[in-house]
Amino acid sequence: MLMLRSLDGDESAYRHLLHTLRRLLIAYFDRRMGAASRGDVEDLVQETLLSLHAKRETYDRARPFTAWFFSIARYKLIDHYRGRGARMLAEVELDETLEAGTSVDAVTARMDVERLLDELPERQRELIRRVKLEGQSIAEAAKKSGQTELAARVGIHRTLKILAAKLRGET
Repeated sequence: MLMLRSLDGDESAYRHLLHTLRRLLIAYFDRRMGAASRGDVEDLVQETLLSLHAKRETYDRARPFTAWFFSIARYKLIDHYRGRGARMLAEVELDETLEAGTSVDAVTARMDVERLLDELPERQRELIRRVKLEGQSIAEAAKKSGQTELAARVGIHRTLKILAAKLRGET
């Protein structure tokens, strides 16, 4: 959502996006670079953010932002290791393959879920957050939202159908 708002000219959203991405990049590069110096990590973070700035107009609004962004980060990391030798590059590519199912996908999924939830009315959003993300029971979530358990159950069911349709591109 921040990327979309920044593309529409919202400078505050762009600053917030860069700040958030900086934290994610530090963790991303730290995990992959092991004993690398802090300076190398910081250089890669800055290069990746500069690349984002230069390429942001090429971002396809219909696609998940984080997948696009982390592909930029991955290429920056590969370029960094190319300058240091092919052996390290092969290790990075192997690590990327092994970790692809966890770290980047988890971050991507979380950001995409947050974007979808932000489009919902507050009552629906809070029910889904409490039951599906925080693991509360329907009874607990209903009580906190001031609804009956039946109304909460129906609301969650309908909201999940709406979200599924959005994910399939039907709305």
